[in-house]
Amino acid sequence: MPSSTKYIFVTGGVTSSLGKGIIAASLAKLLQARGYSVTIQKLDPYINVDPGTLNPYEHGECFVTDDGAETDLDLGHYERFLNVSTSQANNVTTGRIYQYVINKEREGAYLGKTVQVIPHITDEIKRRIKLLGNTGKYDIVITEIGGTVGDIESLPYVEAVRQLKWEPNFDCIVLHLTLVPYLAASGELKTKPTQHSVKQLLESGVQPDILALRTEHKLTEGVKEKVALFCNIAPKAVIQAIDANTIYDVPNLMKAEGLDTIVLDKLSLPYKENPTLTAWNEVLSKIKNPTHKTTIGLVGKYIELKDSYKSIAEALIHAGAQNDTKVTIKWIHSEAITNENSAEKLSNLDGILVAPGFGERGIEGKISTIKFARENNIPFFGICLGMQAAVIEFARNVLNHTDAHSTEMDANTTNPVIYLMEEQRTVTEKGGTMRLGAYPCSILENSNVFEAYVEKNISERHRHRYEFNNKYKEEFEAAGMKATGINPDNNLVEIVEIENHPWFVGVQFHPEYKSTVINPHPLFVNFIKASTLVTEQKMQTASN
Repeated sequence: MPSSTKYIFVTGGVTSSLGKGIIAASLAKLLQARGYSVTIQKLDPYINVDPGTLNPYEHGECFVTDDGAETDLDLGHYERFLNVSTSQANNVTTGRIYQYVINKEREGAYLGKTVQVIPHITDEIKRRIKLLGNTGKYDIVITEIGGTVGDIESLPYVEAVRQLKWEPNFDCIVLHLTLVPYLAASGELKTKPTQHSVKQLLESGVQPDILALRTEHKLTEGVKEKVALFCNIAPKAVIQAIDANTIYDVPNLMKAEGLDTIVLDKLSLPYKENPTLTAWNEVLSKIKNPTHKTTIGLVGKYIELKDSYKSIAEALIHAGAQNDTKVTIKWIHSEAITNENSAEKLSNLDGILVAPGFGERGIEGKISTIKFARENNIPFFGICLGMQAAVIEFARNVLNHTDAHSTEMDANTTNPVIYLMEEQRTVTEKGGTMRLGAYPCSILENSNVFEAYVEKNISERHRHRYEFNNKYKEEFEAAGMKATGINPDNNLVEIVEIENHPWFVGVQFHPEYKSTVINPHPLFVNFIKASTLVTEQKMQTASN
């Protein structure tokens, strides 16, 4: 009796960063539009238990789910495309697999057997793969395997797929994404790297069912037929994954290639509804054909790797579409900003977003940036550390607490306006120990955030150790910085705003994690709305 849940494995070859996550999310979007319940999980080969302790330069953004999982940034793509939440079960790492198996061995669960990669590690991988399917919620589970075929780290995952393909009650297919490079000197597309990639996969005992060929140039039928011949695949199951102007084009490109119907045929599933993607394409049209424009400065300390702020950048695009506005992001390194050069660096911006982060590096530049935004009435949005920096700046330059700081950066400050949360004081380990996941927040009416949310009780995702020091709350509010969002359970200040400013909001949580293509986050929407108004005021002044 076949499993009621079908599984699709997405593997990659030749090189990393081909876009397995975007292909997986696009396929899931098409299947969802056909009426299927779909989810995606990511298997990451690194030995870290999760990306929570990884430097953003190493792995880009750490995405956080409602249930407090620190996960790979691809889960952000999954949520943005599918408009559904992911969870702990949607991201598995080699570190987590080995940690679980070793703990079981220490407990004596293996009854004295020698613990080995096969079957113990692969059995645990297979168990994790099946978790989402076993919930009964999903018709199809797509599993993206990180890295590339041939990586030593990925071998246990590929072996687990090989074993699963032979299980009688497990119905699955493999989609392999590979590269067809173009050699400009000869003017040719070369299929040999793809052939070698598939050969490596075959050496591991896995025959791909579908090939997606990443390319800069349109593939001819001859190229597809050649690949099919050498890789034991029907020509119609070889599709092109051509470079797109935006990642949001990819579902339409995959639909044009018939990827969803090929998959459904392979899984013996009915086509159901035609995936029109009406709402999706309305947003895409606004992204491509905006009637307004605005320039936002994104100030952070990991600017060299833009994936460090992936969810923020995408949330700005979503909000721009909602406002019929093209958002141009100017990436600014916080270490480059001082009080002396802030006007030169920032005066051409219509809005400023100060990004999250940890540690002392770049903090003074963030504070100088916020001072300029506050004093010059530029719409400002501070997220997590960006909110904390706004509090420090206000304490120093409005309340005249010149040494005000966070105890994260200065343990000896006499004015710790930001300090370590009470629940964090006994924490010694770094991994998975922050305040993580979704928490409630009660917001005040007659505030920018209430105007955005249009409701008093919200829930947002967090990732932090430090908080606003309520000892200073009364003094801040008397001077014009209001606490407009409070956690109802522990009185933690979640949101601050400045009165008599076009739009100045700092939030302790991470709203970018919940912004999707179909449902852009309301705070980003109102921030872009305020910034677009500044743009148009500048244009009107210039025309006069």
